[in-house]
Amino acid sequence: MTALTDRTDDRWDDGLIARSRPRAVDGDQDEEEYEGDEGDDALVRAVSGAGSDGGKSTAPPLSPEGQALRLRLDALRQLVGLSRTRLDGKTLAEAGRVLDEAAARRGLSPQHTVVAIAGATGSGKSTLFNSLAGVQISEMGLRRPTTAAPIACSWSDGAAGLLDRLEIPGRLRRRPRETSEAEALRGMVLVDLPDLDSAVGAHRDHVDRVLALVDAVVWVVDPEKYADAVLHERYLRPLAGHAEVTFVVLNQVDRLPGEAADLVLDDLRRLLDEDGIALGEHGEPGATVLGLSALTGEGVGELRELLGQFTQEKGAATRRISADVDRAAGRLRPLYVADGHTGPEIGEAARAEFEDRLAEAVGAYAAGLAAERAWRRNAGKACGTPWLRLWRWYEGRRAPRTLAGLAALAAIGGRGQVVAEAPAEEEEVTARQRVEQAVRVVADEAVSGLPEPWAQAVRETAVRGADRLPEALDEIAVTLGAAVVVPSAKPPRPTWWPAAVLGQAAMTLLQVFGGLWLVGQIVGVLEPRLMPPVLLMVAGIIGGPLVEWSCSIAARGPARRYGQDAERRLRQAAAGCGRARVLEPVAAELLRYREVREQYATVAAGGSRLSTTRQ
Repeated sequence: MTALTDRTDDRWDDGLIARSRPRAVDGDQDEEEYEGDEGDDALVRAVSGAGSDGGKSTAPPLSPEGQALRLRLDALRQLVGLSRTRLDGKTLAEAGRVLDEAAARRGLSPQHTVVAIAGATGSGKSTLFNSLAGVQISEMGLRRPTTAAPIACSWSDGAAGLLDRLEIPGRLRRRPRETSEAEALRGMVLVDLPDLDSAVGAHRDHVDRVLALVDAVVWVVDPEKYADAVLHERYLRPLAGHAEVTFVVLNQVDRLPGEAADLVLDDLRRLLDEDGIALGEHGEPGATVLGLSALTGEGVGELRELLGQFTQEKGAATRRISADVDRAAGRLRPLYVADGHTGPEIGEAARAEFEDRLAEAVGAYAAGLAAERAWRRNAGKACGTPWLRLWRWYEGRRAPRTLAGLAALAAIGGRGQVVAEAPAEEEEVTARQRVEQAVRVVADEAVSGLPEPWAQAVRETAVRGADRLPEALDEIAVTLGAAVVVPSAKPPRPTWWPAAVLGQAAMTLLQVFGGLWLVGQIVGVLEPRLMPPVLLMVAGIIGGPLVEWSCSIAARGPARRYGQDAERRLRQAAAGCGRARVLEPVAAELLRYREVREQYATVAAGGSRLSTTRQ
């Protein structure tokens, strides 16, 4: 049962819970190793049963309910260990307290069931306590409050460890009267608590502390205060999930005439139902409600019989811890489960969009176009007519005569130095805003539907990965992009390239041969036949540009493929950088969340009550 108020155990901190190492399971007991601070040593001692008091004993083989609870506790421990770096200690404090108390209780006697009797001032709980014990142990009287500290009565030996855990001193530990009725309650440890509405703050602290540690509670109410707001709002309603280890007793029914007792019991059941407490009626699991008179003994035998059966089942501690885990899981649910979210992941569409944005940032498309133009330009130089290449050479020779050319020559000759003035605000090679936008979009896609703490963790991971991403993309754009646009080696040539060069050479030879033939006729060396040389020259003059045009048409496909290959290489480099810095860390964080959610599913799987229902 969890704490009744919002206070947490100051002894527990983040260092208490750690990832468990592989566990060796014996037939009768399980040993677990922990990594952590001093709190872990306490857990090891509790689980292994180490200690000096006589309240510890070898645990019997676990029942199916006990095995299921052990799996849930292991999952809760793993859950807290995986969440320590994502959630603050206060958020995990309740789960840590449950693990701490569960380990402590499992290390103590499983043969005993600790039952507390709690109630408001004047409800008659001390009278009921004495009636069950068969001897006056707890002081009764008109002075309020009568019970100032918890008093315990044990029906069998070996409960010292349990009472030490409740911090009940030896002077307040009693034994019942040895009767045949007492034999039915063997194994029970009954604790009489101070008044829960006591004006003394220390008394209420005793109540809250002990109620958080006992296996079951008998709530004693009277016809006057059974609807008290303090009882329902502070205790019963927060402990609605612990119905299977709860008894609600309407005392002093001897004061109610006729059918009034039944009417008050029905109204009490209505209030308990409004509190969310399941009632154990018709064989269903839930709280037991009955009326009795501790003063006259009416109904006390029935309660003693129910408590005896409850004790002999030896499942109260398991049910109690399971209810604690249920409550802790309910409080943690908003941190691990997002309703309607099937599975966190980065979709293929989001990945593709992220890579497209990075490719756009490094100018992959523009680099591909530049590479395509460079390939076509290289093809034009190789397949163009010699006269066109001669003209280009001539233009190159004339270039130094221009102002820029003269300045370049001066710089080369050492007569001056050309310094290109940088703009006032030099633009980055990649657009930082585009990169940040790409990271923000993919992070939003990844955290869609995630609980807020894990969504924040994913966003922080993406931001950390994108911290130096623009600079890395700049380097890719400068190195790989320059190599793509201006390759150090000539692009690979297609198979038809030599034939095109040979055809262009043939056209040139026709022009030269026809020209020489015509010149020979003009000077009278050859027989005058004007038509053949003219036809040869015309064929060469027309054929050369025709070959060049055909080559330009044929070069479009290879040039396009070369440009696409250059764009793909730059795109892949940018995408690889983005995956390594952003997508993979985000995917790892999502994988961590999926693992945590699986552990939470195991913890919350016991939300349905264990099959140890009292009949």
